[in-house]
Amino acid sequence: MKRLYLVEPVVALYAFSSFLIYPLVQQYIYRRLWQQLTNTTYPISSNSSRCVPSNSSSNHTDFHKEVQKQASLFSTYSELLSTIPSLIVTLLLVAYSDRGGRKITIVMPLIGSLIYGSTFLMVSFFELNIYLLIGSSFLSSLFGGLGTFLGGCFAYIADLCKNERQRTLRMAGVDMMIGLLSGVAAISTGYFLRAAGFNWPFLTSVLCQSLTLLYAIFILEETVKAPDDGVILDESRRRSALKYMVCAVYQTFSGLSSKCKVLLALMMFIFTSFSFAYVGGISLVTLYELNEPLCWNEVLIGYGSALSTTVFLTSFAGVSVLTYCRVPQLLIVLLGIMSVALGMILLSFAKTTVLMFIVRIPMLLSIMPFPVLRSMMSKNISKSEQGALFACLSFLESLTNNVSSGVFNSVYAATVSWYPGFVFVLAAGLCLIPLSALGVVALIGTDVSTEIRRAETFSSGEAITAEDDQENQPLLS
Repeated sequence: MKRLYLVEPVVALYAFSSFLIYPLVQQYIYRRLWQQLTNTTYPISSNSSRCVPSNSSSNHTDFHKEVQKQASLFSTYSELLSTIPSLIVTLLLVAYSDRGGRKITIVMPLIGSLIYGSTFLMVSFFELNIYLLIGSSFLSSLFGGLGTFLGGCFAYIADLCKNERQRTLRMAGVDMMIGLLSGVAAISTGYFLRAAGFNWPFLTSVLCQSLTLLYAIFILEETVKAPDDGVILDESRRRSALKYMVCAVYQTFSGLSSKCKVLLALMMFIFTSFSFAYVGGISLVTLYELNEPLCWNEVLIGYGSALSTTVFLTSFAGVSVLTYCRVPQLLIVLLGIMSVALGMILLSFAKTTVLMFIVRIPMLLSIMPFPVLRSMMSKNISKSEQGALFACLSFLESLTNNVSSGVFNSVYAATVSWYPGFVFVLAAGLCLIPLSALGVVALIGTDVSTEIRRAETFSSGEAITAEDDQENQPLLS
């Protein structure tokens, strides 16, 4: 059976299945907590708002604040418990993919997602204790997470691309694929929930995840060829593999010139600090929409989530056009960071449905820094060490995203009673950190073509990365 060098379908199906239930997770937890804390049925309305008229008792407002706080803390506990296992697995798997192949970094997170989705389905169908979801989150993190999956996918793409422009556009294309399919999933979620309840969306997601796993195992081709003696590993070989996983990231940095090391460290800092601000703010949008005075229903939340995912499409278009026009990559990153800062500031003052839709417009270019920074870092690393680079990057990204979600959820729980939009002001202010580091990179300069770097060979038993005879890798093997 012929296999494909095409990872985009895996990303697309993964994005669809994840975003089909992602807007529902907080809504489901919110409704279950509402029932537990208030001993009343969750108010469901076909109108644009569920908020009670102003002449009702103040107890309803107190209920909203308490449920908001508990839902935020629930998310914090779930994130913190799954962070450490996911980080360790991400670092080990993506670094080891230089030797053992890229597919393991793609397949393992898919198994974890399938476990998590199946648990959600069972909890919803049988109305089990919602705190089982925290245990499920921990169990699925043992198989890696989104950082593991994306790290493997980007390393896979880096294996297939032979120049910087192709690599930048292909990585931006992956981000666009995420936005396209997640937008389709998000916009249908609200209607799906209203028509069929929570069970059917969860079941659909599980089926999509199963299909994605089958594609990754049986159709996706491997880009890294294992050593001839890699099938049977004796004890010394096992120790060698473990040593490789531990030392791969160090070897990646040690072989670079001083200027390359500084630039790589700065670009990683820009990437992670920007991700901290962006992910932390975005993760609380759904809770903000559920709170007074917005009180959005499931349909409006679906529309809002779909509109938010269009940033992947517009960011891809922005990267494509600006790259074609030969706009400096640092300027592209600058525009993306400014887009997030402006959008977060406006979001903090949004109190009506119309404004909540309008504030997403300034954030249309917010994803641009991610593929551009990945491409800039990738070009400074030899092809045999792409896995180690993306292992380090995925580790930092996963750590940053999990910590930011925990921090922002804690801040939101503490400030929701007096200013719910404070977390978005905080996110905008934190954008000053990557902007400052970006200025330092601009002063240093990104041209390292004349720098001396070491040879690419790590050891005589190192895996050989699949090479292409032409710029565009054939899709069939």
